[in-house]
Amino acid sequence: MVELETVTKEVEGLRDEMVETLSELIKIPAISPDYGHEGEYDKAQKLLEIIKDWPFDKVEVYEAPDERAKNGVRPSILAYYHGQEGDKSPRLWILTHMDVVPPGDLSKWTVTEPFKPLVRDGKVYGRGSEDNGQSLVASLYAVKAMMNLGIRPKRTVILAFVSDEETGSHYGVEWLVKNHPELFRKDDLVLVPDGGNEEGTFIEVAEKSILWFKLKVRGRQVHASMPDKGLNAHRVALDLAYHLDKLLHEKYGEKDELFDPPESTFEPTMVRNPADSPNIAPGEHEIVFDCRVLPEYSLDDVLNDVSALAEEVKERHKKELDGKVLPEVEVEILQRGDAAPPTDPNSEIVVLLRKALKKLRGKEAVVGGIGGGTFAAFFRRLGIPAVVWATLDEMAHQPNEYAKIDNMVDDAKVMAALALL
Repeated sequence: MVELETVTKEVEGLRDEMVETLSELIKIPAISPDYGHEGEYDKAQKLLEIIKDWPFDKVEVYEAPDERAKNGVRPSILAYYHGQEGDKSPRLWILTHMDVVPPGDLSKWTVTEPFKPLVRDGKVYGRGSEDNGQSLVASLYAVKAMMNLGIRPKRTVILAFVSDEETGSHYGVEWLVKNHPELFRKDDLVLVPDGGNEEGTFIEVAEKSILWFKLKVRGRQVHASMPDKGLNAHRVALDLAYHLDKLLHEKYGEKDELFDPPESTFEPTMVRNPADSPNIAPGEHEIVFDCRVLPEYSLDDVLNDVSALAEEVKERHKKELDGKVLPEVEVEILQRGDAAPPTDPNSEIVVLLRKALKKLRGKEAVVGGIGGGTFAAFFRRLGIPAVVWATLDEMAHQPNEYAKIDNMVDDAKVMAALALL
């Protein structure tokens, strides 16, 4: 297909501009108010400035209200480039997110500071470079290559740059789906380039359910030399966490080879208690679990088991102090996302993506499921087929995060192919 060859050559010629654009975006720390920051407003303004003279047919800005964020909003941008039949063309969504996670331990950033982009050895370093800047820029320049050549694709391309992916999408895709359902059509095709592998051969069509919960144990703080005068919340929490870990893995232990890893995972990830000295037996202790559960299991069942075991542990450590029965155990849900129906491996978007990868890279792609959550799930719940795919070195959320320039450029070619083929 001569048209595709011409576009891919044009994409290659835009390599330096892509690197420059990615570098400019990295400089803006679009971190959620959930982490005490301002959100995505400044990055959205920068994006609008970058594309203001590009011949998009329509650019829309939607602002989810969030009083914690800069100017009280969490913006999402939709940029439309119409296909050959204008509004009647079939439509392809490419959705990327503007927000990034906090940089973490700054001492671990040894190549550059998180928001000072550095280009070295074919990579662009900085927080948000790979997650999700690489794919955001790739989607932009897949369309710009067609614009530069005056080519109208077979499919209208809708580039969506959204907020709040890293903390649940409540102010991003979820908000758009709830407040503007008119934006979406059942026959739309959806690509979420926010997961994949180094070869670009993995197409995600299914996700596990996600559940984060916190166990809050309250006892009675006491000097460690006189434990009988109080109730050590740390000991109660250890007991609860150990037996809960064992119960969940045993009861929900089936495997599904579509997923990697093929089983449900239940990981204790965070702990906190107020003891700041070796001789204090703490009166409070918190443990957080990150659970990624195969779709065949109910999260309600998991939570019921958590609550039931908490009652058993409370009874085991039961003690009355000053007329109060301890310990107390509270289960707090931090995040919950029940698995959406999977995308059919034979759906049009999967077939189209496999065809593009075969044509451009000579590679056979495989389909599968993941434990991580993406906003593809919101489209699957609407009955719209969505896939998650990109070529990634899997540097997301790590210190010294980088985007490989070749991945960014080559993925832009694939995105253009999805619009053209």
